[in-house]
Order: sequence, then structure tokens, then C-alpha cells
Amino acid sequence: MKKYVCIDIGGTAIKYGIVDENGNMLERGKENTRACLGGSAIVKRAVELVKHYQREYILSGICISTAGMVDCERGEVIHSSSLIPEYTGTQWKKEMEGIFHLPCEVENDVNCAGLAESISGAAKGSKVTLCLTIGTGIGGCILIGHRVFHGFSNSACEVGYMWMGDQEFQDMGAASRLCKTVAQRKNESVDLWDGFRIFQEAKAQDAICMQAIEEMTDVLGRGIANICYVLNPQMVVLGGGVMEQEAYLKPMIRKSLDRYLIPHIAKKTELAMAEHKNDAGMIGAFYHFLICQGKKPW
Repeated sequence: MKKYVCIDIGGTAIKYGIVDENGNMLERGKENTRACLGGSAIVKRAVELVKHYQREYILSGICISTAGMVDCERGEVIHSSSLIPEYTGTQWKKEMEGIFHLPCEVENDVNCAGLAESISGAAKGSKVTLCLTIGTGIGGCILIGHRVFHGFSNSACEVGYMWMGDQEFQDMGAASRLCKTVAQRKNESVDLWDGFRIFQEAKAQDAICMQAIEEMTDVLGRGIANICYVLNPQMVVLGGGVMEQEAYLKPMIRKSLDRYLIPHIAKKTELAMAEHKNDAGMIGAFYHFLICQGKKPW
């Protein structure tokens, strides 16, 4: 049975593992990205990971999911935020194929997560899917059937940059904003607050935490509604670490979404939380690899 190495590069963590030809994760690992070291250091670490797995497996391909805008045909990062210095222009496909003489395919991390959910996750069977990841920022992708819509210049659905009032969507609705809001209102260091603690306190009826979460879900509902008016998805799938608080967040986001959508669209727009969790980027990278190689993983 063929084996593939999958590497998912985010601004905070690198996830990696081995998947078989049926899409089963055989092993997985995770470590800090150390993004401050820059793009070249990340490439060096990815090369080390592939070499490590080559000692254990006969590999048939390299599947990469990465933060940043990606030219999938060239396998190149065409734009990256300052979170990873000197990452724009990184030629993943050229680098990996040149070193390992194995096929390598590269896709944006949110697009990979969307593929994973569309093919074998929460959006299986959906004809048009909007997938958002809520974390340090907000990333998005749109899938028509099981195909990612990339747009004219490979930058479709970069919804985090969408302006809402005088701020970007991700500056208002990301999990990082939630932590900053709570810390500021409590006059404490933001280092003392993370999403887990905020939800713990909210469930214990802490008024500041409850209000901050309510404000975040209102922003998310409004932003998602704006996107839905343009794309009219059958299903909206939300991922990212904060969305693991599904029981708390889903009813609030649903209520906000219904507030901003007209009833005809609201009742035809399903809302779900991502199922693949931390494996989404790796699984989606594998599906993207198969599609690029002319195979259908569905």
C-alpha cells in the first residue's frame, strides 16, 4: 500500500504525518513553527521531516498544506503575512522534488481544510461549501462540489481581509481578538488569557468573558452573512481551535447568522463545525495531491 508524507504549515504549529492511499492517518506529530526564524528555516525543517520518514517508509509523494496564498500549479507561496518572515516566494514544489525526486503538491491550508471537510467531513454531500478557520486570523475557502474555487489570481475567499466598518473581519472576529478584549477589560496581561480559560470563565458566568464571546459571535454571524449573500453556500463549516467549543458557540453563531440573513437564505444555509480537527490540513493536502495527480478521492 502506498504511503505519503503530509506536512501542514501554520503560523503557530507544523503538523506532519503519514497517510496511506486510502486516506488513513498512520502516524502524526506536531511542533512549534518557530515562524520568527523565517521561511528558509521552515523549508529546512520540512526536508528533515521527509528524510526522517524516508527511513521508515517507502514514500510515493509529498503533500504540503501551508499558510499564505499559493500558486498550486507552481507549488509556490505567492503572498504571506509578516507572521512568517521571508516566506513569500518559497518554491515548495521545486525544492522538494529537486531533493527527493518525488512528486510534491502544495495548497493553501484553509483550502486543504475545506477539501477534507467536503470530501470526508462535515460537508460531505454539500454542493457549495464555505469553510472558515477561526484562529489568530480568519481564513476562508469556497468549494463547488469537491473543487476549490481559486479565483483569477489564486486569492479567492481571502475573507479575513474583508472590511467591516473601519476594521478587517479578522481584526474583529478572530480568536486572538477575543483574548485581547478580555485582557484589556480586566486590565491584565494578554499572556494570562487563552480561549480555553475564557470559555471556562464564561461557563462559570464571568460577565466580561460572556460579553466578549457574544461580541465575537455577533461579528462572525455578520461577516458570514455578508459572504453568504455573495456565494449562497449550502453549508458553512467552521474550524479552528476555538470552534472546539461547539456546544457553547454553535447556537450563538447560528442565532447571529439568522439575524443578518434574510429568512429565505437563512433556512437554506446549514451550519456545522469541522470534523477533522487537527488532521484537516494534512488530509486535505493528501486529497489535493491525488486531484493534481489525476485521481478522484471521492
